[in-house]
Parts: sequence; C-alpha cells; structure tokens
Amino acid sequence: MNHQPNTKTIAGRSSSDGGELVAFRIGNQEFCIDIMAVREIRGWTPATPLPHAPSYVRGLINLRGTVLPVIDLAVRFGFEPREPSARSVIIVTEVGAQLVGLVVDAVSDILPTSAETIQPTPNVSSELATKFVKGVISIESRMISLVQLDDVLPSDGKAAA
Repeated sequence: MNHQPNTKTIAGRSSSDGGELVAFRIGNQEFCIDIMAVREIRGWTPATPLPHAPSYVRGLINLRGTVLPVIDLAVRFGFEPREPSARSVIIVTEVGAQLVGLVVDAVSDILPTSAETIQPTPNVSSELATKFVKGVISIESRMISLVQLDDVLPSDGKAAA
C-alpha cells in the first residue's frame, strides 16, 4: 500500500521541511514572504518612472545590469501612498521568472515556520485582502500576514513588466 503523508506546503516544500519567512513592515502592519523568493534586500534607490504604469509601480531600477520593476507594496495593498524614506528598503524577489523589487518600510525579522503555524485568512477579510494574504501567523503578540507573491503583479503585467 502506498500512503502519501498529509502535509501542507510552503512554496513547494512540505511542512516537515520547515522553512523561513522574511518579515517586513508597511506602516504599523507586519507581513512576510517565503525567504526562498528573496534574492536580496537593499536600501532605497529612487526608481525611474514609467509612463502610464499603474499607481503602485514606482518605476524601474538597474540592478547590476538587470532592469527590474519596483512595486510599492503599500499602494498595491490599498494603503495611503507615501514617499519612501532613507529607512525604506527594496526586497528583490523572484515572482515566477521575473525579478521584482518590493518597496517596504523596513525588514523586521527572519521567522522559522512550518505549515502548521499558518492559519487561514479569516472570512471577514475583503476580497482584495484575501487576494494578497494567503494566511496569518501569530507569534507572541504579533499577527503577521503571509503574502502570496504571485498576485502582487497583475496577470497582464507579469508579461509586460
């Protein structure tokens, strides 16, 4: 008899593998993404604006010869737009086959986790919230939302960006 273990996955890894998440802040809220999608974390660099780009696209930056779009996650998540400060950072991530920079206020932590620690997003959330947030992690007194990077770029923008 061939029994498959009943395990959840985090970015393609089984829960028995564990994993790590990069936690970051946008305003007073904490979010996290799978560390396996992160290529680097760098200080804020102004981006070259793109004409007719969505409001959440800050523009483009040149990263050692690779041009990548920079997404303002605060605007993408529907928060009030604000200018990045000297403390803001760009998390360079891989979304599908595309490198994308994500502007956040600060990176706060590296969190060890397993699928058992991730709770489903509550049903009271808006459709927009559940589009980006794939779960919630409660650590001590902190509530950290797990972001699904595949939905950060719109499907028509993935090819264009």
